[in-house]
Amino acid sequence: MSREPGCKRWVLLAACAHLFFLLPLLRTRAFAVIPEGAEDETELPVLQKSKKSGTISKISRELKEIVFVIQSQSNSFHSKRAEDLKRDILNQAADLGKELPTVLLIHQMSGHEGAWTILPLMRDFSVTYGRNSSWIFFCEEDTRIQVVKLLETLGRFDSSKEWFLGKALYDEESTIIHHYAFAENPTVFKFPDFAAGWALSILLVNKLAKKLKSEPLKSDFTIDLKHEIALYIWQKGEGPHLTPVPEFCTDDVNSYEVDHCATTFSNFLPLCGEPVKKEDVFVAVKTCQKFHGDRIPVVKQTWEREAALIEYYSDYADISIPTIDLGVPNTDRGHCGKTFAILERFLNHSSSRTPWLVIVDDDTLISIFRLRKLLSCYDPNEPVFLGERYGYGLGAGGYSYITGGGGMVFSRIAVQKLLASKCRCYSMDAPDDMVLGMCFSGLGVPITHSPLFHQARPMDYPKGYLSHQIPVSFHKHWNIDPVKVYFTWLAPNTEESLDGKKVGYNREDL
Repeated sequence: MSREPGCKRWVLLAACAHLFFLLPLLRTRAFAVIPEGAEDETELPVLQKSKKSGTISKISRELKEIVFVIQSQSNSFHSKRAEDLKRDILNQAADLGKELPTVLLIHQMSGHEGAWTILPLMRDFSVTYGRNSSWIFFCEEDTRIQVVKLLETLGRFDSSKEWFLGKALYDEESTIIHHYAFAENPTVFKFPDFAAGWALSILLVNKLAKKLKSEPLKSDFTIDLKHEIALYIWQKGEGPHLTPVPEFCTDDVNSYEVDHCATTFSNFLPLCGEPVKKEDVFVAVKTCQKFHGDRIPVVKQTWEREAALIEYYSDYADISIPTIDLGVPNTDRGHCGKTFAILERFLNHSSSRTPWLVIVDDDTLISIFRLRKLLSCYDPNEPVFLGERYGYGLGAGGYSYITGGGGMVFSRIAVQKLLASKCRCYSMDAPDDMVLGMCFSGLGVPITHSPLFHQARPMDYPKGYLSHQIPVSFHKHWNIDPVKVYFTWLAPNTEESLDGKKVGYNREDL
């Protein structure tokens, strides 16, 4: 049946006016389809209502085929942020159709200590979702997702094939944290930035689950999970490489550059009210006599001034620093005896009103100012053990731990709980950070991870990874100018500056 020309013009004008009205809303909402009931359906032409209904039905069906997995933690601050993200995803989904997607929080999924390493969960994903889902989409608690754009992005890939999708990171130089992998040309190997979100097609999930069933994970160290997952999936060329997806972004959600993004990243340095007071953070520096002359001067030249309460613990009492001899002989490695002596001293000799303890090495570079901001988000009345999380033997019942070089942060409650137990060093030179991990794991105290702590130097991490961080710490003086590194990466900026003084360097030089 032919239509009248005037009717055609009316439909075109109405559609254009409708689109013009929606444009500002589409830029500010986290989804791109107007909720049902937001307009008078009787004023829409029948054809337009039919298309809208069909589009929502299609989106709803596609959305049901995605399983969202938030890489959450059990600490109250982190679990709340993960719950907020889950609620946001489900609210967006509710505006698109009746069928809601599955949204999982990793810390709620399993009593397995190694759930955060993802691979031990593949068999569960395959059994539960292997037939009725198309994608498993992983993200961090601070990832922000525009659901419609995510559906459009994933829709470009055939989910019946093996896909490993993400924002690509790579090493410019071979690095110790990746065991110097691909030393001849480390740029060839890409691995995902978890902050942008990453996705596995269900076919690849099923393949990984089958492999894990026949070849259980080895008992080994977990150091940089995103790199190690990519290595496992790649399987020395037998599996897929990471496919870079430009819509997976780590730009700030308010940036003008995110119009094309399906994901953004919401927070670089959490702040939950006023930073904790200087007097509420006690800093313990582990050192020994042979480093008094070269490492301690760096601390004094850089971050010592940020700490109100600081003591240096050594095997020799040097009044010029001053250092405190704990009566524990120095060991070439491990330092477990010294660390537990520091914990005892903090509990028995510091003010009972000091809620936080930070233990660092003498070659740790740290921003106490930023740490005080970060600690505003944690409850000192909970047992908190915070820093950069590593793992050992997590594929076979191992444990997580905070690696010591980047700094270990304890609430007083956590120290009390630890020392009230019988868990102690099995030798004076045992690795202190790993022993602490074993102890807290046995006590049921969660190991809380923050990517803002770093066990290595800035040059050991991809530039793209550090670009969306305001770091709290780095570690080691090897082949760098540690003073320059501090003032480039960690010193308070102009707004934060101490005594109005600011020293600047170019990060690209480091």
